[in-house]
Order: sequence, then C-alpha cells, then structure tokens
Amino acid sequence: MTKARDIMTPDAACVSASDTVLDAAKRMSDLSVGALPICGEDNKLKGMLTDRDIVVKVLAQGKDPRAVHAGELAQGEAVTIGADDDVEELLNTMSEHKVRRLPVIDGHTLVGVVAQADAARALKDPKVGDLVEALSVP
Repeated sequence: MTKARDIMTPDAACVSASDTVLDAAKRMSDLSVGALPICGEDNKLKGMLTDRDIVVKVLAQGKDPRAVHAGELAQGEAVTIGADDDVEELLNTMSEHKVRRLPVIDGHTLVGVVAQADAARALKDPKVGDLVEALSVP
C-alpha cells in the first residue's frame, strides 16, 4: 500500500516561530509555495502558516507583518500524518480536519508535506474527487 512518504514533498522548509510574518511571506515567495510549517526553537512542529493566514489574520486586520511573528498564528496542535501511515489514513485526516496541506512526521521529526496536489497526482480519480469535495465544502 502507498504510504505518506511515497507521495510527500520531502525536506519541507520551515519558518521559525520567531520569524516575522513578512519574512515568512518572502520565504513563501522565494520557494513558490502557499504554506510553510512553523517550527519552534526546539525544532518541533508548531503548526502551518498559509498565505491565506497572512492575508486574513494579519493584513486584513491592519496588523504590521513586520511586527507579527509566525508562531502567533499557530493554532493549537498541528494536524500531522506519520510517514509510514497509508494513503487512506492521509485522506481521512485531510478530509476530517479540512486541510489542504499535511505535515509528514517520522517520530517527532518533520520529513515532508503532502499537499492536495500531491494526493491528486498519486491517487485514482474517484478518491481524488472525494478529497477535493471534502475540502471544498464550507
């Protein structure tokens, strides 16, 4: 059976919890990505920062992206998937938590990220449709 590590994008770049949102946005731009894992000083995953978070929680609120730190936008415990978990578990987790990007961990170490696009490329059409529908319903 296909595992999360088989379809993930490996070596995911992190943004530090202490980095400003402006620095995180520049990093996203440099890497051409719409989300970055937020890692703490202890190298543990604190959450995910998305381009949407930056727009909705910082810019639209009139906050200065040079004054807000990425860690301030981390919400609760990060939703993750184990590197050796099968794709069915990955799909269930993404659907249940309505996330389009899922950090992949091996033990406590971040080893990659599975995006909705990664799942779409790796899975058969009916399952992809189910995932897209689950993530698109308000």
